[in-house]
Amino acid sequence: MKHSIVVIFLFFGLSFLQAQDLNLLTKQEAVSEVLENNFGVIVAKNNVEIADNNKGILNSGYLPSLTGNAGANISIENQEVTRADGTTTVVKGAETERYNASLNLNYTLFDGLGRWYDYKRLKEEYNLSELQVRETIETSLLQLFTVYFEVARLSENVTVLEQTYGNTQDRLTRSEYAFEYGQVNKLDVLNAEVDLVTDSINLMNSRQQLLNAKRDLTVVLNTQLERSFSVDTTVAFIGELQMEQFVQVADTNNVRLLQAEKNTRIRDYLWKANKSIYLPSVGLNGSYGWNQGFFPTTSFLTSNVTDGFSAGLTLTWNLFDGGSGITSVKNAKIQLQNQEILFNQIKLEVKRDIANALGNYQNRLKIFRLQEQNVITATNNYERSQERYKLGQITSVELRQAQINLLNAQTNKNLAKYEAKLSELELLQLTGQLLNVEF
Repeated sequence: MKHSIVVIFLFFGLSFLQAQDLNLLTKQEAVSEVLENNFGVIVAKNNVEIADNNKGILNSGYLPSLTGNAGANISIENQEVTRADGTTTVVKGAETERYNASLNLNYTLFDGLGRWYDYKRLKEEYNLSELQVRETIETSLLQLFTVYFEVARLSENVTVLEQTYGNTQDRLTRSEYAFEYGQVNKLDVLNAEVDLVTDSINLMNSRQQLLNAKRDLTVVLNTQLERSFSVDTTVAFIGELQMEQFVQVADTNNVRLLQAEKNTRIRDYLWKANKSIYLPSVGLNGSYGWNQGFFPTTSFLTSNVTDGFSAGLTLTWNLFDGGSGITSVKNAKIQLQNQEILFNQIKLEVKRDIANALGNYQNRLKIFRLQEQNVITATNNYERSQERYKLGQITSVELRQAQINLLNAQTNKNLAKYEAKLSELELLQLTGQLLNVEF
């Protein structure tokens, strides 16, 4: 019994590594926290605001420009004026004052459609920024669930190891009593003590791994590092029929394809905007001005005030700019062609990625089903081995092997379950449905 007590103290003396948390962090709560706190998501949303400002009417070039000007000028001069009759007048310190103010309006009526295509390009860039936010959110959610499910897997592993430890402790107690009554030899007791120490170490290591994984999750959630919580270990899979429907419409929902399509449109609008150099531009201008002056006696006028409106229409046609405009149009056309080629490449890569992801998902789901059945088989084998051990039909070594088989089957099932779920989420992202399903 002394050896058993030592092992028990060894286990409970390091039990501070265990995290028994009552605060359940559900999947929905974790998603909400990521969308609210994740650094990448916040930056992406700010970029959308910038794109929204860029596509507004204030940045479109369709509004006129209005400028105001005002000025004042005072000059003091020594003047000598000779008139037609030969008389001369000399004025020292002749003061002249001039004041002016004006409002000037300029508006481009037509610029060769460059402004029109720039405006359409800015709208597409806004749509592209929204898709980039969506991609950032999807990537963040995959990162979240990768860590979240790792916490869930380790939590279940800790539970399994606790059960294993309890069973080994019961075997040690039974062996000690049996040894005291002379039913077994000392070897059974020693084997049980060794197995209990092994189970204690495995459990402590697993608990430490769980604490580390929880800290990783708090970093993803951007919350306090030593947060106390537990996670939801239930996993539900999407039906095969629904998944097939998602795969069929993946080419219209995949965020990477949609971004490539937007980039192609943006390049097309850039090319068309550059071609505006081939057409003239027509501008409208108008102004209102006011001028007042005070003049010395040497002038014909002592004061003068004028005000009024003026308007005009201008036609500008850049017939030749040295060739830089033509070069820009040619390069924009080539860039458009390159983007179209890249779009076709991305289409092919996305089809491959979806096919691979679908195959991985189906394979891992089958493995999970097999592991579930394996746990049932290993459980039955362990229970029967316990009965036979009590009857003295098998040795403690054979019972331990059955226990290890059960432990491996349970941990492998946990691993297969979360690998299958992550494969499902990756497939949902590729089909563009990750944000449209319940987690």
